[in-house]
Amino acid sequence: MAELIPSLNTCLRNMTSGEKRLKLKGSEPFSRNYREMDITPIINQLFSVLWYLIPLALLAGLFKSPWFKGILGEFQVNLLLKLFLSKDKYHLIKNVTLPTEDGSTQIDHILVSQYGVFVIETKNMKGWVFGSANQKQWTQRIYKHSSKFQNPLHQNYKHIKTLEACLNIPAESIFSVIVFIGDSTFKTDMPRNVTYAGSCIRFIKSINTEILSQEQVQDVINTIQGGRLQPSIKTNREHIAHVKQIINSKENDKTCSKCGSSMVMREAKKGANAGNKFWGCSNFPKCRAIAKIT
Repeated sequence: MAELIPSLNTCLRNMTSGEKRLKLKGSEPFSRNYREMDITPIINQLFSVLWYLIPLALLAGLFKSPWFKGILGEFQVNLLLKLFLSKDKYHLIKNVTLPTEDGSTQIDHILVSQYGVFVIETKNMKGWVFGSANQKQWTQRIYKHSSKFQNPLHQNYKHIKTLEACLNIPAESIFSVIVFIGDSTFKTDMPRNVTYAGSCIRFIKSINTEILSQEQVQDVINTIQGGRLQPSIKTNREHIAHVKQIINSKENDKTCSKCGSSMVMREAKKGANAGNKFWGCSNFPKCRAIAKIT
């Protein structure tokens, strides 16, 4: 009996090792097939069904981009000017990039007539718009989201000054016009020359006193056409780079949290804080916002 027990133990060990070998051998084909499985047909099938979503996604991104909104807004204003203003009285020059001392400035539309030169800046925006002539930044509000943007009157002021420097006409004959395109609503009183698309034509036609001769009109057209930078991708890229540089340089400028005007450093003259410096709104006394200097 004692001789039988080692024999049984040996048999059991042999059976166990045999089962393990069978299991390993049986799993090898499955593991190998899994590793060698080609999923390319599945991907190709998915792509053949969903390929059209790729261009749709690209177009959706394009339509929402600031570049496309700007192009669309300028196109709409361009169409309005051509349809509702006489070509015999108003000469339209669009997308003008002029050289400046520190780079370049780009003007959306210039209308030249005997009634003056109209410099038009287009804004394609939606939501509520808050601002005034003196504020450095205006506010756009869409539901609960608010964002700041440069006062377009200040933006157009540089355009006008650039034209004044190269045109031999009185400064009073150059008019700034801001046109808002899109589903936007002014929530504060705006200057007369800040308009919606339809009001833009009415504002331009309301200035109907001839102040330039035909010779001056032609001279203005020739000067602008001769002095503008050649429209090209390179010109556009260089101008965009210049604008980004300006934006980066202004990021450190402190603005009023209440009205958007620039803040200036002031010094308390009396009281417990006499001699201490602080930030005060440049729109004082209309705005009395202050901030600590950190």
